[in-house]
Amino acid sequence: MRAIIQRVASASVTVAEQIVGQINAGLLVLLAVSPSDSTDDLRKLADKILNLRIFPDDQDRFDRSLIDCHGELLVVSQFTLYADTRKGRRPSFVGAAAPALAEPMVEQFIAYCREQGVTTASGQFGAAMQVQLINDGPVTIILDTAEWQHGRG
Repeated sequence: MRAIIQRVASASVTVAEQIVGQINAGLLVLLAVSPSDSTDDLRKLADKILNLRIFPDDQDRFDRSLIDCHGELLVVSQFTLYADTRKGRRPSFVGAAAPALAEPMVEQFIAYCREQGVTTASGQFGAAMQVQLINDGPVTIILDTAEWQHGRG
């Protein structure tokens, strides 16, 4: 799984001019699933995101997690994180899981985050979405569970 996480003051996602998910301060997670991802990958990624210390403490150091500061989470499925641009000018998305596999994994990710007590909103899988955010910091981090399997996580 791949995720881009952005610390936000607020964020929302709109589909067909209707807000389908919105949060106050917390994290916006753009999430992609590959065909080889497992439930174990999903839980490890969620735990990493929820416990990553990227929120400031009283001395303005990165020392608090989303859970520590009772922040909110907005999860938006984004298969384009698996874009392969090595050849030609049109990206290939063969590294992304098919919707039949990806959608249940994204839903499980969201459910798992909620089970951890985090207020979690989401976009709408497969829809054309407009995402608005106020990036706080800015703080933007890329996570990839495939890298963890090779000792780089």
